[in-house]
Amino acid sequence: MNLYEVLPLGSGGGYWFCLIILGVVLDWLIGDPRWLPHPIVLMGKTISFLNKKLNRGNHKKAKGFVLLFLVLGLTGGIIFLIQILLYQIHILLYLAFNLYLIMTSLAAKTLSVEVKKVKDALMSGNLQEARVQIGYLVGRDTSELSGKEIIRATVETTAENTIDGILAPLFYLFLGLFIPVTWLNPGILVMLYKATNTMDSMVGYIQEPYKDLGYAAAKFDDFLNFIPARIGSWFMLLGGMVLGFNIKEGYRIYKRDRSKHKSPNSGHPESVVAGLLGIQLGGNNQYFGEVLEKPTIGDPTTEMVSFDIRETISIMYGSEVLVVILSVIMAIIIFSF
Repeated sequence: MNLYEVLPLGSGGGYWFCLIILGVVLDWLIGDPRWLPHPIVLMGKTISFLNKKLNRGNHKKAKGFVLLFLVLGLTGGIIFLIQILLYQIHILLYLAFNLYLIMTSLAAKTLSVEVKKVKDALMSGNLQEARVQIGYLVGRDTSELSGKEIIRATVETTAENTIDGILAPLFYLFLGLFIPVTWLNPGILVMLYKATNTMDSMVGYIQEPYKDLGYAAAKFDDFLNFIPARIGSWFMLLGGMVLGFNIKEGYRIYKRDRSKHKSPNSGHPESVVAGLLGIQLGGNNQYFGEVLEKPTIGDPTTEMVSFDIRETISIMYGSEVLVVILSVIMAIIIFSF
């Protein structure tokens, strides 16, 4: 068995598929343990360093493309070199490293834990603590948010991260099974996605000081999320149906409001959740001292309450379980031939 054989869907695709499923299960069970170094942290430090160097002077938009190419080049190059080195030492080290990449690319457990902190703070009446906790999850100013605004922000970020943190990484992991190129295997492909997503979360704002420097990262992130946001939203709808939510209302709001968000992708999962839960999302937010006007998504059929945060997490897990089940069924069919 050589390195190429453990990469494509052919004779060695089963290795990657098993690693992906095992990575999903490990993410459900343990998430991201604090003692385990996380590649996203290293990406964040690299992006922060390059931002300080590049986000000055003129030609910031051009420098933003330099930032994008540098981060993606470093991410892909370093991971590929480590893969080659570990494969030369022992195949088990190679497999363990790729399992680590897969597990850290998924964020179901971590997301559920973090949003639960917001919910618990709200339910205990500690509004200030809830503001602090939601501040770790969103880019908007949270210092003066009311309880309802905190619930809305938490539901919105959970809906968006169902795509960014779970379904989109799964999409690129499974897509990597079908790319017969050694240097673009599932582990590298998903890390390139995570690097782009991390850049977007750090510098991809339309406000200063990131408006020009973050342009390239934001647009590339929109491109990478275009298909996952749409496919993933259908899985969220189906997951909501399995969980007993109103699928007809979910689809109605999704069809009506999915394009109302300023982002070409974020409105898709947000409209699904708004419809399934019968709540209204969207509205104005404050970023870096500037008020960003946003249209509303969904109808205020029911009043938003803290329990809606838990329901959104349920939709998140429901959609991921459906993706895994469908993937297993498809794998059985493919590998049986």
